[in-house]
Amino acid sequence: MKRYTLFPLITLILLATTLWSCSSSPLEKAVKQALVQQDTTQERFDSICSIIKAYPERYKAYLTEDGQIDIAALAKLIESQGASLRPPMHWNVTQYGMQQLSLTIYFERSGSMVPYDAPGGRGQLKKAVNDLINHFPSSNVTINIVNDGIYPYQGTIDQFLQDRNIYASTQGMGNASFTDFQKIFNDILAAQRPGNVSVLVTDLIYSPADTRDVSVEKIFNEENSLATRIFKQYKGKSILVHQLMGDYQGKYYPYNNQPFNYSGQRPFYLIIIADTPVMDAMAAGADYARFMQPASLRNSYRFNQAEATVNYCAVPDWKDNAGRFRIDHRDPTRLTKCEGDKTTGIMCMSIAVDLSNMHKSPQFLADPANYQLYSTSGFTMKVQPIEPSMINGNNRAYLEGKTHLITLTGKLTEPRDEITISLANDFPTWIEQSTAQSDTNPSAPDFATTTLGLKEFLGGIASAFGTSGNYTTIKLKLER
Repeated sequence: MKRYTLFPLITLILLATTLWSCSSSPLEKAVKQALVQQDTTQERFDSICSIIKAYPERYKAYLTEDGQIDIAALAKLIESQGASLRPPMHWNVTQYGMQQLSLTIYFERSGSMVPYDAPGGRGQLKKAVNDLINHFPSSNVTINIVNDGIYPYQGTIDQFLQDRNIYASTQGMGNASFTDFQKIFNDILAAQRPGNVSVLVTDLIYSPADTRDVSVEKIFNEENSLATRIFKQYKGKSILVHQLMGDYQGKYYPYNNQPFNYSGQRPFYLIIIADTPVMDAMAAGADYARFMQPASLRNSYRFNQAEATVNYCAVPDWKDNAGRFRIDHRDPTRLTKCEGDKTTGIMCMSIAVDLSNMHKSPQFLADPANYQLYSTSGFTMKVQPIEPSMINGNNRAYLEGKTHLITLTGKLTEPRDEITISLANDFPTWIEQSTAQSDTNPSAPDFATTTLGLKEFLGGIASAFGTSGNYTTIKLKLER
């Protein structure tokens, strides 16, 4: 059995007391000391947390409302301290606060969901749900069946995972002729307790009990208002919407109540709901990477995502660099002695950045069009993911723990320039592109890739939380 000593705890408490009057924070000193000593253990992390809890008023920014350690906030402090060191250091502490999470699966069993698990299909929907369960680090998992209400699944987790026809096994649970989104989402949100992660598996088609003679416009307005009304009561939550594709073989029920048989691809969705600090920590934790980013993910968007401070640094020795610059040891975001190439006058520099907690697809993060670049000298940029083969002994301290390289190219035309790179939090175009205004014609070109009223429902959530601002902002100061 591993034995722990109280020495680090006593040492750091005494350190906090002795240095209380110093200009810098005892907490920051303790973090920097752990990084310099390369003591990134659970024991050292716990001793740092003890400083926060010993002085809750001074360090309330690192505590949740119920007095627990805000892992995401503390992780930002640690990353900031690590980035100020030369070479920069990275310490992923999110794993230490995520050990007690629970997972609740809400599996929609409506008429239009059954064909996703037909015996002749490839079973992408069931595999996606099984992967959620298998890739969730905790074994504290429960499953519910939902339609007109929420009904506990009667089997074990192993029985669910091995079930080849889950809709046949759950036949008779609830009323599958409609899904009461108002009740489902209200009950899911009301039932959540600290540390719970909820996932609704759904086609996200709003299907109230009776839509005969009701215009589709009226249905859209109703679901938009419904979503806003539900989610505005839960401003402390974050909602992550994943879109995936699956084989669909069976009867489809459009809004005009005239069903037809359809065989082909259809979108389905994983709606992940958690307290915002929990969502932040899962996004930053390596143990949750496969849970947060399913292998077959098509599109994704997170609601209620605040602007994040990301870990980044200039890479002094990189093959694409041109010209010269020197990294200021006191401020790693400041480059001095900047000179262009002697022949061309062009400067080229690369920034290694960790975008792992952005909740965005690899395609989105690698597309420069999704970034806003400001530079008085007119620098341009390209983005590329960092592959393991890029890392060697010369650049390991800069690239390890980072996900992307942003390469800036241009001529420094002024004595000083401040380059600002922002990843804008705009309502994503994929939602509108995935929205159908009618679902009555299976021969329509976009029937296989669109969902009736998707923009209206997700737009209602956006109205509750807002979508303005940036995901993150990176700044780099250049001086001749």
